[in-house]
Amino acid sequence: MKKPNILWICTDQQRYDTLGCYGNAFVQTPNIDRLAEKGALFEQSYCQSPVCSPSRASFLTGRYPRTTKVRQNGQSISADEVLVTRLLAENGYTCGLAGKLHISACHPSIAPSMEARINDGYSEFRWSHHPMPDWQTNEYTQWLQSKGKRYGVSPIDDCKYVQIGPDAEDQQTTWCAEKAINFIETSAAFNRPWLYSVNMYDPHHAFTPDKNRLARYVEQLESLPFPSYTEGELDNKPEFQKRDSLAAYGMKNFYPFVDMTEKDHLYLRAAYWAMVDLIDEQVGRMIEALERSGQLDNTIIIFMSDHGELLGDHGIYLKGPHFYDPSVRVPLLISWPGKVVEARRIKAMVELVDLAPTLLDAAGLPIYEGMQGRSLWPLLTGSLTQDKHRDDVYCEFYNAQRRKDPAYATMIRTHEFKLVACHGHKLGELYDLSKDPGETVNLWNEAAYASVKLELYQRLCDRMAETVDPLPLRTTNF
Repeated sequence: MKKPNILWICTDQQRYDTLGCYGNAFVQTPNIDRLAEKGALFEQSYCQSPVCSPSRASFLTGRYPRTTKVRQNGQSISADEVLVTRLLAENGYTCGLAGKLHISACHPSIAPSMEARINDGYSEFRWSHHPMPDWQTNEYTQWLQSKGKRYGVSPIDDCKYVQIGPDAEDQQTTWCAEKAINFIETSAAFNRPWLYSVNMYDPHHAFTPDKNRLARYVEQLESLPFPSYTEGELDNKPEFQKRDSLAAYGMKNFYPFVDMTEKDHLYLRAAYWAMVDLIDEQVGRMIEALERSGQLDNTIIIFMSDHGELLGDHGIYLKGPHFYDPSVRVPLLISWPGKVVEARRIKAMVELVDLAPTLLDAAGLPIYEGMQGRSLWPLLTGSLTQDKHRDDVYCEFYNAQRRKDPAYATMIRTHEFKLVACHGHKLGELYDLSKDPGETVNLWNEAAYASVKLELYQRLCDRMAETVDPLPLRTTNF
């Protein structure tokens, strides 16, 4: 059988509840919703770090952040690490990328030309870390230049935390889709399987939607929901949550929840959802290109994000050493129209680290010995029940951002409970998800939950032990 093509769409900082198929009644996401109708939607999918680089290195290698040693933004992945795209390329695939990669240090002070690359398997590399023109090699910047335009944003009167970005046809999300469409249509003439990574920057902050999509939400602004926050809920939670409520990342005046007006909160939600709507439109264009070129039936389509966004929930914006579901639970849809992937909603808890072995399984290739994830292929093909894959999910934050208050924290989550250990601190987090799905009431010091906390600590220790690097392989008894 011909190996399937793979269209791998990964947004940046998109929480799970931003799509119609995940229950959002406000967004306009018909194209992604159709993917869900025809493919597998994972209801409980979790990233391995709530921060970009550790998460991306993890799902590209099938290994945990502490294993890849990419535990922080600003670190660079070791040349010894083996990406799933490299393994596919070495076995007959042509691999391409448009947009962000971010598995190496990516700041102009360290990477003045572009981020450093290892043998990543990408033979087409259309790099644009973010839409701002910080590098002359940013191909999105070059694309705008070819159209006689430059990247720019405009303030709005009603909210200083939201800006109007370029028109839809000039957004980086649109550019990413156009690069993918060119690749898809060109590939139709070649009898060679391909993988294309479409890594748009949206809906990552800054919040810069196009004017028209924002306007649709502004018209209904008063009907939008406020952030999920209970006054005083941070009083018995880790100190860095209180600091990030004063200002995201602990940076003065940077999305300070406590200083925002009700209108600010609604505008930020409106802008975020408007950016998601544009993503959906561009997903539709890519699916149309697959259908037009006769490749849809033999292409696996993945839609996902690297991590979530708090968006004011629990009194915090953006991300950090926070493991609430809006931070670590992400959308994950896998579709293969007319092929072996069954159309259904999968309740089993899965991790993004499971994706790399899944792609090797789908391509009929052996699982690389260094991978720690568990293939989702049995779930996708129906050979396993949709409720069973993992007993828990695990997530890490090892000083992952440059902060004045370095944080080291790990999370274990079951269907019923979530425990967050804040290493070096006496106070952690414990939530009874059956009674408190919004994760408002911290039960860490509740005597009635002492045995639950002990059991979860044991699970957490077990998962940390399991993330020990399986490489190098044992070759003899001694």
